[in-house]
Amino acid sequence: MSMTVSLRSAAFLVLSVLFLFLCSLPGQAPTQVSPRASSQEGLQLLWKMQSALGGAEKIAAIQDYEETVHAQIWNDSGVSLGEVRKHTRWMRSPNLLRLDQVGPRATYVLYFDGDSGSGWEMLPDVKNADEFKTMGKSVELVGGELQFAKNYISGFQFTMWLADRNPAYTVTSPAQNVLQIGHDGNTSDFTLDPITWLPVKTAGVSLADPNRPVPAEMHYESWTEVAGVRFPTQRANYHSGIKLAEETTERTIRINLGLTREDLAAKPADFAPDVPH
Repeated sequence: MSMTVSLRSAAFLVLSVLFLFLCSLPGQAPTQVSPRASSQEGLQLLWKMQSALGGAEKIAAIQDYEETVHAQIWNDSGVSLGEVRKHTRWMRSPNLLRLDQVGPRATYVLYFDGDSGSGWEMLPDVKNADEFKTMGKSVELVGGELQFAKNYISGFQFTMWLADRNPAYTVTSPAQNVLQIGHDGNTSDFTLDPITWLPVKTAGVSLADPNRPVPAEMHYESWTEVAGVRFPTQRANYHSGIKLAEETTERTIRINLGLTREDLAAKPADFAPDVPH
């Protein structure tokens, strides 16, 4: 996507390219109507994946999470868009999400409260001589951006990994070693390694640009263990079969830090994203 697209569509593209979920794709469009009930085949695959990740109880014990990722990104023509760094923070209860991102024409901040369904964002300033500036103000999440944030938090990795504990989610298997999780009309397909039972890739439809839904995949290339739970640390993002990003965890993944609502909701005084160096 060129930099002549709308400011908000550009912001969405970078967020999608920098897909940082560990087992789902944020901002998915429905790939099919979610089934009404889970299947035994799907649940068996989910339980195998849970065990491979460290166990359902260890996953459920994660109350908050923080990760910083570095990525090289390209547009769909293969032209480099530079390097981006992104700081993600999440809380289970209250259900909150904070994204801080720095990159050329892609510097961005987002806060979303999944309980109230509201939040705000600071958009990139695509006209400033300094390519790493936001617009210098926050705006309320509305329309497609609000839906994007809702999909992002409802598809967050820990929620998906424990989909069998949420009656709003369905778990099925459309093909051998493929786990499909559905919620709110959205579906995510997890292809599992038949030896390790870790995800090899996830697939869905990206709504990075709400007007241009495209097939999207995330491939998982390396894993690490933190407090007994396994997390991917190297990922590659594809839209319509074209690689748009290579992502690497830059700092140690941290969990159960005691994050608070105030931590995630704080607006930076200088309108600059909070990305650790």
